[in-house]
Amino acid sequence: MGVSLALKSVYAKPVVHLLCLLPFCLLLWATFNDGLGANPVEKLTHQTGDWTLRLLLVTLGISPLRQWTGQAALVRFRRILGLYTFFYACCHFSIWFIADHSLDLATMVEDIVERPYITLGFSALMLMLPLAITSNQAMIRRLGKKWKTLHQLVYLVTLLGVLHFIWLVKADYLEPTIYAIIAMILLAHRVGPMKRLKVKSFLAAR
Repeated sequence: MGVSLALKSVYAKPVVHLLCLLPFCLLLWATFNDGLGANPVEKLTHQTGDWTLRLLLVTLGISPLRQWTGQAALVRFRRILGLYTFFYACCHFSIWFIADHSLDLATMVEDIVERPYITLGFSALMLMLPLAITSNQAMIRRLGKKWKTLHQLVYLVTLLGVLHFIWLVKADYLEPTIYAIIAMILLAHRVGPMKRLKVKSFLAAR
């Protein structure tokens, strides 16, 4: 009962906002206080990328967690988490575009085409764009059933994001492996009900 009341509290969403903003604030503080080490650009790029993937997995985990715990109120936070995922992805891309390419579109496009891991990451960002744009209630009503179909792109985004991270890592594969396992569990949770639904529809049509 206590958990349920806390999730439904008027303070719950502000707390989620603060928690999502905390990594950004810490990175901002470190940027202006020489706390990013010898290669600050690399640190910022990696940290914003890490938080993009972490929040993406948390967002993807809302539905399974709601089913496993019976806490329906968890769905209140899915949109917030999804938008912060996109926010960190935009930060990740912007740092790379500004620091590595000095806002030069030609070299950026060349990098995207020639480096597969960048191709994967950029593709994930582009797929996230329509999800962020259509995350409000007005677009949900306007798109109707198409909205749910569109937002299934989040599973492809997750796959691309994990592959982007794995391809990028050169030595320690522990963290990307953990993310990959979590992603596979969440994707399997989604694929199972979809298969059962198709089987039921097929049998009902016979």
